[in-house]
Amino acid sequence: MQLKVTIIYNAPQSGRYMVLGESLAEAGVLDEVNAVERALLELRHSVFLLPLNPPLENTIDALKSIQADVIFNLFEGFDGEPGSEAAVAFALEGLNIPFTGCPGSAIALAQDKVSIAAFLEQNGIPTPHYLVLGPSDIAEFKLAFPCIVKPVGEHASHGLSAESVVHDTSALVTQVQRISARYSGKALVEEYIDGREFNATVMGNKELTVFPISEIIFDLPPEVPKILTFAAKWQEGTIYFKGTKPFCPAEITDAQAQKIREMAMTIFRLAGCRGYARVDIRQDKNGIFRVIDINPNPDISPEAGVSNQRRMTGMTYPEFIKKVVALALKR
Repeated sequence: MQLKVTIIYNAPQSGRYMVLGESLAEAGVLDEVNAVERALLELRHSVFLLPLNPPLENTIDALKSIQADVIFNLFEGFDGEPGSEAAVAFALEGLNIPFTGCPGSAIALAQDKVSIAAFLEQNGIPTPHYLVLGPSDIAEFKLAFPCIVKPVGEHASHGLSAESVVHDTSALVTQVQRISARYSGKALVEEYIDGREFNATVMGNKELTVFPISEIIFDLPPEVPKILTFAAKWQEGTIYFKGTKPFCPAEITDAQAQKIREMAMTIFRLAGCRGYARVDIRQDKNGIFRVIDINPNPDISPEAGVSNQRRMTGMTYPEFIKKVVALALKR
């Protein structure tokens, strides 16, 4: 069946990320858009591209003009407005047109790293111990070093660098001040888990499938923290980009794989995800798997981690896109 599909996405802007040297992540969405468009055309659908621009009020008005059988949602939020990603998904829910990926409630929950950490904790899902700190709140610090300092409302590893892992109060103060100033808010401070990192992609609405689990392999100098920084994802030629690679399927036991799959599906359901999402997990020194992030509507470009896992199932890229659309129509 031929469908009319509108792909929505955020048009790259000149803004805060460009000033911070982090605009590559925003420009990268165009590779994803082009790949999805090619796959949809290969599936013989008609495709219309709708780049979205701020302000948010105008964007929501633009959505109301869409005439399509399904909307393929690749919108990741406007620069400096992390809440806009969820706002657009909420707006899509009012259009009476099927759209791909997760609903606004799941995106809003995951976008706020404090909310998702509290949510995991409340539901008995192991996650790192954490605090929310600003420059004036350092006296409230009561975690064990080392810690990792993150922006509260960013994705795509914005704000993450080797300096994000701190080992003493002086470094903590510096990093909290830096993150608070650059990203207009307080910082999330978590106890750093120096262990293996795994990714599990879940697909489905009610009936769920988990792709083969992948592991992030860190081949870095001993003094460099083993974390997935912005450079590891986007800046070719850096030691992080060269020394951080996904490996799929992960070399783990069947029991470990089953535990990760169960955790990923549980979180997917609890968070109200639909379509597809990725769960990131680290294993601590006691062997306990701790969830460090959940990503509704993660990057699905052909070279992204989700695609690495998808390839291990034997599913082609167009088949994957066909499945994403089918899940949207079933809702």
